[in-house]
Amino acid sequence: MADDEKKDVETTDEDAQAAGPDAASEESAGEGDASVPDSPESTPPAEEASPADDAEDKAPADAPAEAQEEPVAEEKPEAEEAPAAEGGDASEEDDLPWKVKRRLQKSRRPHEPGPQLSPEERAAKRAGEQKTRAGQRSKQRSAERGKKTAAGPGTPPAEHEANAAKVRQWIVVSDKGEKSITVRVDIVRRHRVYEKVVRRSHTLHAHDERNEAGEGDVVRVVETRPLSKTKRWRLVEVVEKAR
Repeated sequence: MADDEKKDVETTDEDAQAAGPDAASEESAGEGDASVPDSPESTPPAEEASPADDAEDKAPADAPAEAQEEPVAEEKPEAEEAPAAEGGDASEEDDLPWKVKRRLQKSRRPHEPGPQLSPEERAAKRAGEQKTRAGQRSKQRSAERGKKTAAGPGTPPAEHEANAAKVRQWIVVSDKGEKSITVRVDIVRRHRVYEKVVRRSHTLHAHDERNEAGEGDVVRVVETRPLSKTKRWRLVEVVEKAR
């Protein structure tokens, strides 16, 4: 047994020498750590900070941060809520009818109590206020009507003249009626699409008070008011007698 132990010790020594001095120092350090526990005397004592020192160290660093954070946390919501509330009220009031808006504005005015009045006095006062408001409304409406009727700076209105009476001159085709003649009017025009000359004719019934015109005469007639069922023209003159 003793020989075996000696052999083991020799092998371990040879291994240590082969590993080098660094491994030997590490093993010695490890053995020292494992064998010798840490004692309070060996470790240097840490500097114990007193509560007063901690308070002095923390006070200057924390005080400005708290002073900067508190106003921001308290003032920002108020600054954001105030415009939102005002904007919301304004938009809601704009959507309301003008009568409701006027009623709201009237309710917000400071009210001072007046003297005690009897029912008759209150009725008389109300009637007087209604009469005053009616007068103001009538003045306002009359002013608006005056603005509407006033002539603007634009161009003056055009003067309307009576349309000139139509005049036709052509040949008499019949004089058989009493104080009536029939005039044929020929129209010659070029067609606007086909460029062809188109001839058309129609007859007019004219009134001849003195039976001057005869068949084949060239006469001039003018348009007039309805004289009978078919007569809307009147003889002006006989331009040329028939041969």
